[in-house]
Amino acid sequence: MKAAKGITSRAHPLWLAYILHRLSGLALALFLPLHFWVLAMAMTDPVRLDGFLHLTEAAAVKIAEFGLVFLLAIHMFGGLRLIAMEWLPWTAPQKTLAAGATAGSFCIAILFLMKAI
Repeated sequence: MKAAKGITSRAHPLWLAYILHRLSGLALALFLPLHFWVLAMAMTDPVRLDGFLHLTEAAAVKIAEFGLVFLLAIHMFGGLRLIAMEWLPWTAPQKTLAAGATAGSFCIAILFLMKAI
């Protein structure tokens, strides 16, 4: 497989964006069974769900929710970047756009954390 023109290192920002997109997708896929389990509790055992939801007031859970929102935003912006690369003519500022997507994801996650606290 040929390397993309100008990308000679795995330390390149676009390589890092690629890895971040893949890892965020993997982390979200691992989170989904837990999410579906909790949703199932809403239908089968509402008392147990209330106990579980009480745990969500803990600071560690709020930080984990921040991480989840960050992963969702990173994955969304990474996907948009990939769509843009496939459908639009792409120019040199790709790494700026990738960094902007990461910064935007972090801002979205920070706003969520501020609302949660």
